[in-house]
Amino acid sequence: MSRPLSIAIVGIDGSGKTTQAKRLADWLRAEGVPARYFENPGGRPVTDWVARRLRRADTAALLGEHGRLAVETAVRAIALGRTAAWSRATGQVAVMDRCAPCQYALVHARGLPGERVVRAVLGPLGLPDLLIQLVVDEAAAQDRIELRGYDREHLHDLQAFAAAYRALPEHTRFVLVDGNGPADEVQRRLRAEVVRQQPGLARSVDGGRREAA
Repeated sequence: MSRPLSIAIVGIDGSGKTTQAKRLADWLRAEGVPARYFENPGGRPVTDWVARRLRRADTAALLGEHGRLAVETAVRAIALGRTAAWSRATGQVAVMDRCAPCQYALVHARGLPGERVVRAVLGPLGLPDLLIQLVVDEAAAQDRIELRGYDREHLHDLQAFAAAYRALPEHTRFVLVDGNGPADEVQRRLRAEVVRQQPGLARSVDGGRREAA
């Protein structure tokens, strides 16, 4: 490879992005592939916490929808830039939890103007080499969010988010992986797709150290 490979896992909240991206990076390292997990957040948990400290319900109540979008886009741009710089400097495969299309889908889902500006900020950072979407039942995703216990999402918001992903022009580049069911099963599907999409990167879906291409 002329440059390090980048793999991004995207999907609605509760789809298992973080869990599966971390496990994918662990598996690649077990296969002898230099890889690192990167979170590319929009910063909402932190900004919502600040808003609550200031006696507001959330970031949107503090800054307005456009203010929240501006902050999230800036935070995500910084994170994506950091990820790209680190991967190029170290030669490691970047396994990313979220990327630019997540922000584009948020704009769609919230029904906000400003997508052109968001794309102008994030677009120059490019898309990952392999863009995988974990597709899950929205009600099941809501159950997962409730179980983790630190935030909540309305079902209609998750449904709008899923529809927004499908509406993106980038969606034709997405590799869809079934994210329903136990985490171990989802991880096996994810590994199998990585092996199929990037032949020679790793040879063992089940793990175990192997020679990397």
